[in-house]
Amino acid sequence: MNFEWTILIALAGAIIAKPASSLLGRYTGWVVSLIPLFIFASLLMHVAPVADGQALIAQLAWVPSLGVELAFRLDGFSLLFGLLISGIGTLVVIYAGAYFAEKPSGEIGRFLSLIMLFMTAMLGTVLSDNLIVMFVFWELTSLASFLLIGFDGHKEAARKSALQSLIVTGGGGLALFAGILLIGMTLGTFSFTEVLARSNELVASSWAIPIAILIMIGAFTKSAQFPFHFWLPNAMAAPTPASAYLHSATMVKLGVFLLARFDGVFAGMPGFGHTLVVFGSLTMIIAALQALRAEGFKAVLAQSTVASLGILVMLIGLTGEVAAVATVGFILSHALYKAALFFCAGTAIHATGETRLHKLAGLARFLPVTAVAAVLASLSMAGLPPFVGFISKEYLFEAQLANDWNILPIAAAVLVNAVMVGVAGVVSIRPFYLKSETTREIHHGETSGLLAGPLLLAAGGILIGLVPAPAGQWIIGPAASALLGQPVDVSFKLWHGLTPMLVLSMLVVAIGAVIVIQWTRIHNALRRYDKLYAFLGDRFYHKTLNGVLATARLSTRVLQNGDQHRYTTLVVLVVTLGLAIAFLAAPSADFLASEGSIRISVALVLMLTVVGALATIIVRSLIAGLVSVGIVGFGSAVIFMLNGAPDLALTQMAVETLIVILMTAVLLKLPSRRRHSRTLSERRRDGVIAVGFAGMMFIALASIGVTPIDLRLSDFFGETSYLEAYGRNVVNVILVDYRAIDTLGEIVVVAIATIAAWGLLRGSLKPARNKE
Repeated sequence: MNFEWTILIALAGAIIAKPASSLLGRYTGWVVSLIPLFIFASLLMHVAPVADGQALIAQLAWVPSLGVELAFRLDGFSLLFGLLISGIGTLVVIYAGAYFAEKPSGEIGRFLSLIMLFMTAMLGTVLSDNLIVMFVFWELTSLASFLLIGFDGHKEAARKSALQSLIVTGGGGLALFAGILLIGMTLGTFSFTEVLARSNELVASSWAIPIAILIMIGAFTKSAQFPFHFWLPNAMAAPTPASAYLHSATMVKLGVFLLARFDGVFAGMPGFGHTLVVFGSLTMIIAALQALRAEGFKAVLAQSTVASLGILVMLIGLTGEVAAVATVGFILSHALYKAALFFCAGTAIHATGETRLHKLAGLARFLPVTAVAAVLASLSMAGLPPFVGFISKEYLFEAQLANDWNILPIAAAVLVNAVMVGVAGVVSIRPFYLKSETTREIHHGETSGLLAGPLLLAAGGILIGLVPAPAGQWIIGPAASALLGQPVDVSFKLWHGLTPMLVLSMLVVAIGAVIVIQWTRIHNALRRYDKLYAFLGDRFYHKTLNGVLATARLSTRVLQNGDQHRYTTLVVLVVTLGLAIAFLAAPSADFLASEGSIRISVALVLMLTVVGALATIIVRSLIAGLVSVGIVGFGSAVIFMLNGAPDLALTQMAVETLIVILMTAVLLKLPSRRRHSRTLSERRRDGVIAVGFAGMMFIALASIGVTPIDLRLSDFFGETSYLEAYGRNVVNVILVDYRAIDTLGEIVVVAIATIAAWGLLRGSLKPARNKE
């Protein structure tokens, strides 16, 4: 099966998940999981050709005129992400079915439908070769994550966190879209394959720096890099299956995916790699501090995810083959152990109803298999042999030592990885193996659906660690080669001998062990520094959002105060000033020169309309004023008729008649006499504004009359109206064919106005008499 069909299959799963849940009941998770499992197996079938260095391309025209086509690319890097998305997605669906087993079937189906939609969006993002198509799927991941984070919409925290994630990632998406459009303007293509091939041309352009900045902003928001690091831990308001999917292999790594892809494009740009190293290092240090002070079980894991994402961004900023291998290896190992730990955390929370880590203890006797899975996953997270996490950490330090950076990034990596060791020890030992006198019973025990995910992922971590060669040959090597654009010889193995990397790993474990022992003391000490939290947390986001809302309220009070006179005055003043500035900026006054002869018939009609306008101002009767306004409107219709436009004249007459009817109906309901609501000075000011506006409009119309008319559009309509639309009346063809949607909108407006007129003329119904 062609790999691009996996996206449609995932979408079909999103469509059928909810209706299927009413039929399958508690087996919904197991049955629906067959869909992502099939996708996983289908992608595995392409491992051999991709490992041979092939990049599989599939193309289908979508918007050819704009250079947009449904183009998909499967190489080593996209295959790695596709396998993680579908493989972990399979386990998430199984886990979700068990997690929601006691919920109504409709709720299970709704959640699984969102998970499958999330999977569709992520597969589309990593497989797309066209940047516009990629962006569509990119934004769909933001929308799907918004729905998943806010799944429990009755909870205020879920609603706020969902909105926060949407604002941050959606704003970053706009920046990314701007960068993509600039790429299209610069190179004339949206194909990533062609962009990569013409990277030197892009880097040499004047738009290179803005493009790089915009792409980095989009990637930083998605992958929670500083200063956008705060939204991801708050996303823990989502149900645990969504958290496991969100934090392990999927959406949050899409920013890393994008940066890694464009690293091949901007690698030659001075400062691009350095920027990634700086921001990645800042992110992982801040997240490590936040992990030490976090209280919730999932919150600690979430902060460690942000730190891991910082490590990945830092690795992408480094150069060389080792950095590429380290990036790919860390993506794989992190996905395995982090998803497993989130599953274990969800099972513990689900069983006890307690989310705070220091309140959980002694759960191993109630959840023994979960406790074992948590220990295995934590050992991989801590980077201990023989787990795959140990191998990835070795490559991490080797990549840093092989680059020309100073000692500071290495020291930061050592400390942050030591915190990760501490987190791994705390989340596996404290909730499961510490003695507890309070936890005497649980609400929900272990089931096969809750155990499948953590056991398989933990086993995968140790299996790849013990037998790393197949993963290195079939997965790690091709992915690293795709990033570098050249073959990479990967020696992905457990033991590299007594090396500086091994010394750094031992130092990390030693410091991490101290953190585990002193966790409570360190945690309590950091909890005392609220100012530190204010800097590291999302307080700046809330202040910014509150400022925007306050500005909106102020502008509403000023601009939308219910005073129609003020609305009209502002609009007229802006138009008048704009026209005046344009006329004053003109190099000469030739646009006011008159030409042509005066037509007596047109002049007489215009004089009549002027009389009507003056009469509107002078007369005291509202009805007389209305008649005078009607003279102006009907005079315009006569002008249309005299200039050979009977259809416009009829339209003007119909609209003018409708306006007269409406205004008459309104005036009949107003008191016959009423004192002026405005003072004499206000009326004089209105008169000055009206005269100024009239003067500017006169000059504008006079300039239009002497400006040469561009007849290209008119000639086009005249030449094609019969050939393409089969109509001899050019005006009708324009209205019905070329401007069909616009005409439909005008018809809707007239219809609504007619309904309003009917409502006014109908008047209020007489109250029904009470029957005695």
